[in-house]
Amino acid sequence: MKLFNLPVILRVISTILLIEVVSFISCIPVALFYREDAIPFVYSCLVVFLPAVILYLIYHKSDLSNANTRDIHLSVTLSWLLVSLSGSLPYVFSGTCSFINSCFESTSGFTTTGASALAYVEVLPYSILFWRSLTHWIGGLGIIVMVVLIFPSLKVTGYRLFTLESSLKEKISPRTSSIAFRLLMIYLTLSISEIILLAAGDMNLFDAVCHSFATVATGGFSTKNTGLANFSAYSQYVVMIFMFLAGTSSVVFYYAVKMNFKKIKQNDELWFYIAVVIIAGTLASVILITKGSKLPEPAFREGFFQTVSIITCTGFASADYLLWPQAGIMLIFLLMFAGGCTGSTSGGIKMARHLIALKSFKNIFIKLTHPSSVTMIRFNGKAITESTIGSILSFIMLYLFIFFTGTLLLTITGNDIPTSAGATATCLAGFGPGIGTVGPMSNYFHLDSISKLILCFVMILGRLEILTVFVIFSKSFWKK
Repeated sequence: MKLFNLPVILRVISTILLIEVVSFISCIPVALFYREDAIPFVYSCLVVFLPAVILYLIYHKSDLSNANTRDIHLSVTLSWLLVSLSGSLPYVFSGTCSFINSCFESTSGFTTTGASALAYVEVLPYSILFWRSLTHWIGGLGIIVMVVLIFPSLKVTGYRLFTLESSLKEKISPRTSSIAFRLLMIYLTLSISEIILLAAGDMNLFDAVCHSFATVATGGFSTKNTGLANFSAYSQYVVMIFMFLAGTSSVVFYYAVKMNFKKIKQNDELWFYIAVVIIAGTLASVILITKGSKLPEPAFREGFFQTVSIITCTGFASADYLLWPQAGIMLIFLLMFAGGCTGSTSGGIKMARHLIALKSFKNIFIKLTHPSSVTMIRFNGKAITESTIGSILSFIMLYLFIFFTGTLLLTITGNDIPTSAGATATCLAGFGPGIGTVGPMSNYFHLDSISKLILCFVMILGRLEILTVFVIFSKSFWKK
């Protein structure tokens, strides 16, 4: 028995790299339109296209139905590593920044983190700004999902790939390609709708496209150094609404299109998500009014914008929350561990895990007071097994372990504790701006190279929900 099916792995990787080549090509018309140098994208195409097309021609007939679990995990992890690495080429060839900063920016883009290592984005060429936003859009949907669309032969294997990358565990269609197509349509509809609404306000078409890509992907890259603070209240409200929608599970949209409102009503995670947003946003607004002496409307808009941005792991900022009262800053830090819904483009621990964990803790207290009682945890009307609860609690513990480990490593490299904790928390959750010296009106430019490489790894861990990557480092993974 083979340990790995190398032809399968190389077929998946080569196809994903070819998709990235198409993405490079799409930036060339933007460069030409704005009379900029398109050579960086031409060079990037050539560097990636040649090895990708060779591998594809050799392995495109490989039978993907024979892929095992090891093949799937390696394909997903290596794909994101290679895409992030090759995605740095436009930055390098254009002279935008150093190689390390380019890798950081690319990884942040594809993982939809939104943490930037670029000091001044407003001086960048339009084509580079478009590429930054496009990496969000591609990464948000998931390159693996795109592969599923063009690999109808994947069948069950394709669905396993898809669920590993997207966290969508509810099978809404017997065909993986059908799932991916519906998700793509939802994604496109949200993107186009936001572009139209933003362009109707004070954004030009270019800014509307870039911010729409970043919003729907819950990314956070902006074309302005000050982010959404540079735009009107109207634009902030539009972005706020679409951030909330982007943090909602794609399954909810699917059932909405099917007019199956009973399924939506039974979705416990959706109502928990809405409740958290309302409570956190209201609390932030009250803090800004009572402690920050802000008027009701600006306080409401600022409070809800920041909380929605953080809960959905988008990372846009309409104000500097580090200037908030201490209670507000603490609220922001706690929300960094929230995350949106499963099956959305957001990162973090996710609302479903939080809800099941809370129900589990509630059951513990019930059993302490009523030892003879028989309790059962239900989620979306279905009973949750003890093994599922155990795996969720284990994931949360592992998530917190990585957070503390990352914070420790960044502190060892010479960063202060608030910066280390904020950078690790936000990169793991895919949020971007943190606390300390990496706040919403700052960036990651000043961090040393070691810190940036650590955070790149943390971003990929968070994007693939930790276990997909961690399993590769286990001894059992490398045993036949």
